[in-house]
Amino acid sequence: MNTKRIKTGSTRSLKRPAMDLETGVYQNHIKKASWRTILTLAYQSLGVVYGDLSTSPLYVYKSTFAEDIEQSETNEEIFGVLSFVFWTLTLVPLLKYVFIVLKADDNGEGGTFALYSLLCRHARLSSLPNCQSADEELSDYKKERADTALQSSFRARLKSTLERHRVLQRFLLVLALIGTCMVIGDGVLTPALSVFSAVSGLEFSMSEKHHKFVEVPIACLILISLFALQHYGTHRVGFLFAPIVLTWLLCIGAIGVYNILHFNPSVYKALSPYYMYKFLRKTQKGGWMSLGGILLCITGSEAMFADLGHFSQLSIQIAFTSLVYPALVLAYMGQAAYISSHHNVGKNSQIGFYPSVSKICNFLANLATPPSSEKLRWPVLVIAVLAAVVGSQAIITGTFSIIKQCSALDCFPRVKIVHTSSKIHGQIYIPEINWILMVLCLAVTIGFRDTKRMGNASGFAVISVMLVTTCLMSLVIVLCWQQSVFVAIGFVAFFGTIEALYFSASLVKFPEGAWFPVALAFCFFLVMYVWHYGTIKKYDFEVQNKVSINWLLSLGPSLGFVRVRGIGLIHTDLVSGIPAIFSHFVTNLPAFHQVLIFLCIKSVPVPHVRPEERFLVGQIGPKEYRLYRCIVRYGYRDIHKDDMEFENDLMCSIAEFIRSGSAESNLSIEDAGKEDDKMTVVGTRSTHADGIQMSEDSPNVEMSPSVQREERSLPVAQRRKKVRFIVPESPKINTGVREELREITEAREAGIAYILGNTYMKAKKGSSLMRRFAIDYGYEFLRRNSRTSSYAFSVPHASTLEVGMIYHV
Repeated sequence: MNTKRIKTGSTRSLKRPAMDLETGVYQNHIKKASWRTILTLAYQSLGVVYGDLSTSPLYVYKSTFAEDIEQSETNEEIFGVLSFVFWTLTLVPLLKYVFIVLKADDNGEGGTFALYSLLCRHARLSSLPNCQSADEELSDYKKERADTALQSSFRARLKSTLERHRVLQRFLLVLALIGTCMVIGDGVLTPALSVFSAVSGLEFSMSEKHHKFVEVPIACLILISLFALQHYGTHRVGFLFAPIVLTWLLCIGAIGVYNILHFNPSVYKALSPYYMYKFLRKTQKGGWMSLGGILLCITGSEAMFADLGHFSQLSIQIAFTSLVYPALVLAYMGQAAYISSHHNVGKNSQIGFYPSVSKICNFLANLATPPSSEKLRWPVLVIAVLAAVVGSQAIITGTFSIIKQCSALDCFPRVKIVHTSSKIHGQIYIPEINWILMVLCLAVTIGFRDTKRMGNASGFAVISVMLVTTCLMSLVIVLCWQQSVFVAIGFVAFFGTIEALYFSASLVKFPEGAWFPVALAFCFFLVMYVWHYGTIKKYDFEVQNKVSINWLLSLGPSLGFVRVRGIGLIHTDLVSGIPAIFSHFVTNLPAFHQVLIFLCIKSVPVPHVRPEERFLVGQIGPKEYRLYRCIVRYGYRDIHKDDMEFENDLMCSIAEFIRSGSAESNLSIEDAGKEDDKMTVVGTRSTHADGIQMSEDSPNVEMSPSVQREERSLPVAQRRKKVRFIVPESPKINTGVREELREITEAREAGIAYILGNTYMKAKKGSSLMRRFAIDYGYEFLRRNSRTSSYAFSVPHASTLEVGMIYHV
């Protein structure tokens, strides 16, 4: 195990040794993937990432021509809509996301919060209070150390301005939270819209009277089944859904080619941007309002970025450019060709996906014996419904990912996170969020019962997320990519203008459904901001009321009380100092464990922390006090180990810290208080083969006589596990270090007790009404109904001791 003595205020780089990866968590980032792996991920991405995009032909034209515009015999309207669809698909998903935004990954992770996390590392924008300079030494921090390019430039002034003004930092946080909330809103609306649009095809296979009674119940049953499948994980769902999406894309591409050749081969002319100008000139206000329907052709584009951690950048690019994009273009061109030759049949009744399919079904039916178009229409309907179900998967998976990021960075209440794959780290399932999404989807389906209003709501959510991404990307271009400010301005001006045009059209539809994502986003934003605000206030109170280390050391090696055998892990959010719960604990119990470890488990603004950089270990006071501080760092995509494995890693890190400090002289009380901020980077057991290891149940373990007598008095089933450290022969360690390791071993055999603070927060007297409501009701309600802090590292309940306190903030 390689250790490095650092001071938490330093900014020196650490030399990184080769690492042994933990259970494949990092393998898809560190090891270069083979082409077979990339193509497999590209195939899987069809069933997870592109389902939403691929099902948009079901409702784009129908929503566009709903009531704002009507087609005419000149076909200028349909050609103009096709031109808008083609260039929107080309500029936003293809150019913006596939070739630009996907490159702004945060060590392989994507999404709105990944962009925010990236910015927080290149400028001190994070409001997380437990940040340390030592965190910047992490290998995956990827921060420009010298910042030479920032000197005397606009970037330097921008960085300084953002770091100096708290209002701007809060604005960026609010912007990131708004984008996150809109993604969650899209996660509610997209499944409802996709499934309901697919089921609406039943109107061509049964009477209108029966169709109205069947449509909503069938859509609800399909949605329930969809969310019930989520616990199987992205890997299984991807392989299950990928053949469906592949079949669907080939199907709509083939139908598009047939319609182009059979109805209007000259439809390719509409790809010219000139037809967009003709369309707006002729339709004017109606054409502008219809852009809200055209916008639906890019729903699911954000999922490519949000689901980046589940796959890889190259696999997503290959799948989109080689299959998804060509199939969608052919599908939209085919529908336009069909509509352009059927504009006299019952106004807009022939606009949509299913009418264009019915003609090819009739054509194929005439070739069959006996002819029957109904038998051929049903398979297409079934494929469409299955594809719509798959279309919902992309945004559901993206919602899980972004909720985990927010929760890890203290912007969302703690929830249960289930990792469904041991190989792909980003594939997760969150039960609470899954069932909340299901209930909201059912409510939308039953409440709206109309693809038009669902489309208006979904379009507003989609374009809002895109605008947030564009704004954050402009800062990433300047601060992270070190590009010219003119490049960032050009990016915002070009893509921002396109998205602002669609946003304005969606805003007009606010009373007709677009209000729903705003209301939903407001509720989630309130939850996230209140939780974040309460977390910061709680930490600030702990910092202001922490116990002086000199007071602790003045108590002497026994701390003024009896030291009993065992290890006490005092959980705290503080990265320095002694928490207030400790002083509260000592005033109520007259005994301490022989070894005390102040344990801080915190998230850092990176996706992953490498195993050899997991622990920061330090000593409080002279060695005979047996007081240690251990900071365990996790990225927002890291997997938390179970309690036994975590305990073993923790004890090995403490033991390795003791061994590495064997040459240091014992500190005096005066020097100990000054040395509290010095920490050592220590890796997990899996990162070293030549360091201290732990052995259990060994028959040759040396124990003290008192321990042996107690063990013999216990039944065999209740006897403690024998624990010892296997110390390497080189380098030699002195007698004092061996004695310290022996005492740690005895304490580990006696057991580990987790001492947790169960704090209640109350607003101070004289606080404003809004603050009292946020702290006394909002934050406390969320705290009581979310996972406890011990869940983050799977503390066994039998070994937990909670210390209750009331904080007045």
